[in-house]
Amino acid sequence: VRMKQRGRFFARRTRIVSLVTFASLAVAGITLDTFTSAGQTLAGFLALFAVAMLARGVSVYHLTRMRDPGGHITAVTVPADKAWWQRLRGSNFVRFSMFFALMQFSVALSSPYFSVYMLRDLQFSYAEFMLNTGMSAIAQFLTLNQWGRISDVFGNRRILAVTGLLLPVLPLLWVFSGNFWYLLGVQLLSGVTWAGFTLSTSNFLYDLTGRERRAANLALHNVLANIGLFSGALIGGLLAVSLPQEIMFGTIALHWLSPLPVVFAVSAAARLLVVVLLLPRIREVRRVRPISLSRLIYRVTRMNALAGIAIDIVGSRPRRDND
Repeated sequence: VRMKQRGRFFARRTRIVSLVTFASLAVAGITLDTFTSAGQTLAGFLALFAVAMLARGVSVYHLTRMRDPGGHITAVTVPADKAWWQRLRGSNFVRFSMFFALMQFSVALSSPYFSVYMLRDLQFSYAEFMLNTGMSAIAQFLTLNQWGRISDVFGNRRILAVTGLLLPVLPLLWVFSGNFWYLLGVQLLSGVTWAGFTLSTSNFLYDLTGRERRAANLALHNVLANIGLFSGALIGGLLAVSLPQEIMFGTIALHWLSPLPVVFAVSAAARLLVVVLLLPRIREVRRVRPISLSRLIYRVTRMNALAGIAIDIVGSRPRRDND
């Protein structure tokens, strides 16, 4: 994929994934709701698992028909000299990988437990759970094209800045209310935010790594990210069974259905800390057109074709964005 088209290409690909994700969520939710109404919840799960197994088999078939593109790929080598360590420690790649891994840790503190919170604590039906989860996929589908155009023209660093500021807000919004319609709005914002963050982190990683060492660098990046995911989910689970579900502020008592909202607040604080400490150290690596945060948000939320054309025209004279 050519560098100047990478944002739009992966945006189109992810839009297809988001659309299929929403369709599968809708089918699964309706199926489980129907089977549960008939008193056959287990049979509904078995039917869905069978369809999922078949779909994964078809996916494996297509994967076996893919071929690696040509090009030399080097193995991971770790020189022992101190100069190498100094270069590695100060590199943009390491700073970004550490930012991403710690963000994955912060997100994993709470992400496995939103489903538990909706189904166990809020007593959502499977249809309500499907609509809540699907709202995020729909929001991603509606905004990914805009994020992709912005990525190609204005770079990924600016998208990281906007979405990085919103990520700490998302779990905190779950603390204030369990109303179904309120949480649909939260998921709408979540979908817009995660669409931009996921796309920009993937494309930024491609920008940071040359083709000859991309496989090795991606492997190191993903090792760090998965350590963060594992550690975050483990600690989040421990917090979920040990934190109180009531907090006293003098004579005022804040009470929740379970400790999970407190876990969400801890996740929000961890995300904010990562953004404040590490995001300012990451720099754009491509020559891109600068854009303010307010104009970027405006372009994303417009979600129309004219905005995309304007971005392509405005971005015809690239400059480097270092802020």
